[in-house]
Amino acid sequence: MTEARTDQPDSGTEDPAAGPEPAAGRPRGGRWKVIFVALLVVAALGAVCWVLLGSKLLVVRHVEVSGAALAPRDRIVAAAGIRLGVPMARLDAGATRARVERLREVESAEVRREWPATVRIVVHERVPVATLERGGRYQRLDRHGVTVADGATRPPGLPELSVSSPGPSDPATLAALKVLTDLPDRLRGRVTEVEAAGPASVTLHMKGGLTVTWGPPERAAEKIRLLDSLERTPAGRSLHGVDVSSPEVLITR
Repeated sequence: MTEARTDQPDSGTEDPAAGPEPAAGRPRGGRWKVIFVALLVVAALGAVCWVLLGSKLLVVRHVEVSGAALAPRDRIVAAAGIRLGVPMARLDAGATRARVERLREVESAEVRREWPATVRIVVHERVPVATLERGGRYQRLDRHGVTVADGATRPPGLPELSVSSPGPSDPATLAALKVLTDLPDRLRGRVTEVEAAGPASVTLHMKGGLTVTWGPPERAAEKIRLLDSLERTPAGRSLHGVDVSSPEVLITR
């Protein structure tokens, strides 16, 4: 005879008073913490964007220019076209630089933001290396043949350029200007006129009456050494003309 035991609860039944068990490995409130942090990040980004783009805290209040000698500051600022009060972050530095570089005196420019409220324009101007008389006025040309400035009187210290079709696209002009820029200061300061019948026929007229037939701009270092050596000799100092167009064969007169 067997007895049925009724004092042990059935293992397959649940106690209604115990309630549901929490999901394993998932802390309560974790999802709300993630949402809260995300909202904080969005709010912080919105505040930063407002400060940079929408508020009056970080706007352009000053425009400063450095490196300018030929171009007046007012012309550079006007060419830059920067509006005071525009947010610093909205400033298009590339477009501003391009506008400044359209000025004939400017070879290149840099536009820098100096937070919180200053824009600095750093100008690298063209350097005049020769002068050209045209229509009663003297133009100052840089090494690329670009007219940097002009005036009614011949600027001191610059040799005169003599070519048939002067301009930045003329091969003879570019050859003559390259010869000038390749010369050391001690020689370039003695040149009164640079003449070019063609890109391979450059002639230098020096102070004291010496004429140097230079030829093409190539092999400048060899020609300079040859001319220096020649002028150290008594005979070389009394010459009226020298041809260094082919450094292997020196011709004097």
